[in-house]
This record gives sequence, C-alpha cells and structure tokens, in this order.
Amino acid sequence: MARQSAPATPVLLTRARADGEAFAAALTARFGGKVRPVVAPLIAPRFLTPVIPDRDYAAVVFTSAQAVEAARRLGISLPSLAWCVGRKTAAAASASGFHARSADGDAKTLADAILKNPPDGRILYLHGVDIRGNLLEKLEFAGIDIDVAIVYAQEPRPLAAEALALVTTPHDLIVPLFSPRSADLFRAALPPDTAARLHLAAMSTAVADALAGLPRAALAIARHPDAPAMLEAVESLLAALPAP
Repeated sequence: MARQSAPATPVLLTRARADGEAFAAALTARFGGKVRPVVAPLIAPRFLTPVIPDRDYAAVVFTSAQAVEAARRLGISLPSLAWCVGRKTAAAASASGFHARSADGDAKTLADAILKNPPDGRILYLHGVDIRGNLLEKLEFAGIDIDVAIVYAQEPRPLAAEALALVTTPHDLIVPLFSPRSADLFRAALPPDTAARLHLAAMSTAVADALAGLPRAALAIARHPDAPAMLEAVESLLAALPAP
C-alpha cells in the first residue's frame, strides 16, 4: 500500500489582502504541499487625501508599503529620496520611482538611520492612522524639521467564514502576525468556541507582547522584522508540530 503523505498544515494569514497573498505565495514556494495558506484579511486599507504643505522637501519617510501606495495615489510631486523602515517598504518605494533607503528594522532603527545621515532640509513623514513607536518624537527632539500627514487608515474586518471554520476546528493552526495591531485584531476576532491549537509566529517582541495571555500551543518570534525571518519562524513551528 502506498504511504499517505501528511495533510497540509493550515496557515491563517490575516494581513491586508495584497500582503497576505504575497506571503501565501512565499509560503507555497518554500514549503510546497506542507502548508495550506488561507488568506482572510482582518484589515483593509482606505486611502486618504490630506492637504500636503507646498514645500521643497529633502526626503520622504515611509513606515509601510501602504503609505507608499497612498503617496502614489496623491498624484503630487514628492522628493526622490525615501527613507523606509524595511526592505519590503523600500521595494515598494523603489517600484514607485523613489530612491529608497531601507533601515532594515523598525521605527527605532529608522530614526537612528536618518539621524546618522540626515537629509539637507525638511522631511515629510507619510503614515497611517495607527502608528507605534516614537519615530516622530525622536526626529523632532534631534532637531529634524519634519511635516507629517495621515494618508491611509486600516479598517477592521471580521473573520471570513473559512477562517472561522479553521479557528473553531480542533487541529493545529499556524498564524503569522506581523504587527501589534494585527495581533490585537486577531485576539478580538477569535470566537468563544475557538478550538484550534494556535501556533503563533510573531514578527517582533512587540507583537509577542500583544499576544500575552492568549492560549496557544507554541510561539516563535522572528529573528528580524522581515518576511524571510517570518518564513523561518513558520518553519520552526512546522518542525515542532506533533507527528500526525
């Protein structure tokens, strides 16, 4: 009799759809049939059109790919130099025509990178409604002239039917979470009859802190706040799953 392969482990992706689909593709490319990605966004971006001061900026600052897309939709002239929090945001900025510099980290490392090589002039920080970290305060305290504008909002969405079925079934379920807010939204979306054994991958210690007290079978924290490290975290969770 032919030996049956182990069933694919479901991986629930609650990021905004474009981000979730991109990570789902990365999961499939790396793990093949070992995983079954399920994209079920708990947030969706709504792009805003604030009035941007008419100034000659030396650089623009982005802390998310959504902010880059929002900037593109504004249809206004912006400086070519873009400071970006990480590689994904920098890739989006480069694709939109900016000369992108990545801090390869979080808000703190971005602030440090800017202060080590500050632009010659005022900078413009475009961000979403919900931000964490003290990037703005740190730059202003150091004497950097900076304007800010809120260019998008991430609006909550309920768990889709397929995702609800996953979390209410008693099986192993891997859930990568990429921000403290996504962790908060996931916690809030879980129904009272949650039965899945949750194996959580957190992009940072801040994300892990947001998950404190949530019942789980395992937690892996990415070594670096980027997609490759999150794939490694998922791999460690897969390796530790009990044999079927």
